[in-house]
Amino acid sequence: MAPFGEPSSRDTSQRRAIRSAVESAGRPLSAAEILASARREVPGLGIATVYRAVRRMQEEGTLRQVELPGDAPRYEASGKEHHHHFHCRSCSRVYEVEACPGEFIMQAPPGFSVEDHELILYGRCPTCRTRRRAGAPRARSGRAAPRGRQR
Repeated sequence: MAPFGEPSSRDTSQRRAIRSAVESAGRPLSAAEILASARREVPGLGIATVYRAVRRMQEEGTLRQVELPGDAPRYEASGKEHHHHFHCRSCSRVYEVEACPGEFIMQAPPGFSVEDHELILYGRCPTCRTRRRAGAPRARSGRAAPRGRQR
C-alpha cells in the first residue's frame, strides 16, 4: 500500500487534484466537497471522475471511507491513527476527533468480542454556533430559525 501522498502509476491531473483536495481539507470530505475543491485545480472535473478516482484510491489503500448513519459517505486519507468524528448538524461538515474513550468497549455483553468501534459526536461547529447566536440564517436551509425557538 502506497502512502496517501505518493502518486500511483495512473497519476493524472484529475487524481492529483482529488488527492490534494483530501490532503488539504484535514477532515473527511463528501464526493461533492472533493469535487468543489478539486475544481479549483481542474475546472472541467466531473463527479463521475471523482467517484472513479475515489474507488481506485480505496482499492489501492490510500483512501478510506467514513460512514455516518443516514448520510452520504465521506473520504479521508488512510493510515491515520485510530480516531472518531464530529458531525455538524447545521453545515453537515465532518471533523476528526483525536481522542478515543476506549473503555466503553468493555461494555460488550459477556462472551462477545469487539472487533471495531466508531463514535460519532453530533452538534454544531464553531462557525455554525456563532452564526446561530448572531441570529444569522442556518447554513443548511438558508433561513433563520424563528426568534422564540433559538437556543
